[in-house]
Amino acid sequence: MINRLLATTALALAVSLSSALAAETDVRIVLSEDLDLLEPCMATRSNIGRVILENVNETLTEYDTQGGGGLRPRLAERWEQQPDGSWRFHLRQGVTFSDGSTFDARDVKHSFDRAMNSAMTCETPRYFGGMTVTATVVDDHTIDFAADPVQPILPLLMSLVTIVPEETPVEFVRDPVGTGPYAVTEWTPGQQIVLTRRDGYWGEQPAVTSATYLFRTDPAVRAAMVQTGEADIAPSIAQTDATNPATDFSYLNSETVYLRVDHSVPPFNDVRVRRALNMAIDRAAFIGTLLPEGTEQAVAMFPPTTQGANPDVKPWAFDLEGAKALLEEARADGVPVDAEFTLIARTENFPGVTEVMEATLQMLQDAGFNAKLQMFEVADHERFYSKPYPADRGPYVLAAMHDNNKGDPVFSMFFKYDSEGRQSGVSDPGVNQMIAEASAATGDERARKWSDLVAHLHDEVVADVLLWHMVGFSRVSERLDWRPSIATNSQLQLAQIGFR
Repeated sequence: MINRLLATTALALAVSLSSALAAETDVRIVLSEDLDLLEPCMATRSNIGRVILENVNETLTEYDTQGGGGLRPRLAERWEQQPDGSWRFHLRQGVTFSDGSTFDARDVKHSFDRAMNSAMTCETPRYFGGMTVTATVVDDHTIDFAADPVQPILPLLMSLVTIVPEETPVEFVRDPVGTGPYAVTEWTPGQQIVLTRRDGYWGEQPAVTSATYLFRTDPAVRAAMVQTGEADIAPSIAQTDATNPATDFSYLNSETVYLRVDHSVPPFNDVRVRRALNMAIDRAAFIGTLLPEGTEQAVAMFPPTTQGANPDVKPWAFDLEGAKALLEEARADGVPVDAEFTLIARTENFPGVTEVMEATLQMLQDAGFNAKLQMFEVADHERFYSKPYPADRGPYVLAAMHDNNKGDPVFSMFFKYDSEGRQSGVSDPGVNQMIAEASAATGDERARKWSDLVAHLHDEVVADVLLWHMVGFSRVSERLDWRPSIATNSQLQLAQIGFR
């Protein structure tokens, strides 16, 4: 009896100790937006990518945003360009998926073909616009990708293709299977998602045992949750809540806020109206008030640290009277400038987005635009963001935030500005040609061609209303060894989190 009691007590102590150790290495992350999907091919969308990208589903290559930039291996150990311009990838061996199946080249081909399938409406194809890419299996651990036209940065593009097993159906899934260090073990929509570290991961085991993702729309609530210990990381909080130097960190953000304008819809088919939109908004007035100090006025769809940024292009100057004069001139020529249009924005897109959009609306109205504001949750906002655009909504201007932390404009330009781009409001053969030429160029010529395109889109085409390059703020528990980076808005790798 005594031996049994001692054994029972020892077992209870062991279980208690194990639970305590697990709790010390569990983390709770509070996000601003709930997830409507857990589909791997949608992982380039920020709210999905922060949960599953490189945690559950990995890519062949990875752009290093923390170690100084550059491309590094992930599921591909190495790659080289072939004499015909195609790229050969040599895959890591001994890798398994979370369902126990073995990773090989057929999984890579299926993942790519699946993501590009028009029936899927995935995010990935928008980055491969203007080219035809074919995947060919060489053997179990080797695969070739041929692009027409030849793409000098195709290995960088592959950092956006998440890998799933060959058996994954060509339809959106709710239970993603990946090769990453974590598996999804719980998803209660509207409440929480739990990722649990899995055995058998090919790489080094991360310190975090499990991660629970919670969702709160109020940035002050998110900040308070970390302060009280209810959460460990709030990746996005408002500047006004970033009051504790020990836990609160600002970081360079790769997000650009802009208004997408559809040039095919009156009155926005008149360049004078598009110029008036730009002149009506006092961008500088937002910085240090509704937006944090350090926010920059934008002249391109990507941050100024990106190859191809053009320092000679200047932001639109605020000119209320000039905007009114342009509208009056267009009105005199029969342009329906008095037609009502909707400014559509996404709730919780960034801290203070509602107040920013309300102020933007007031500025547009002050200039003489007949505008109204409507805010949508992320899933509904997507209906207006990507083609086919709704035909029964009347004129609208879409506020959005675009992330490009990859160091090259190719991740922005085609799908934002080419006639065939999924989120483009522009249809201009000259722009199409400039995008194609820049995409195929290398080195200094590539940077120059992108720079020329930036100036042309901003000054001549007046493609859209570029507003700001953003600065972010995060609150991090003092028990964690982790800091936000330029990639934090689009992904948050649990393997990069340590404990103090």
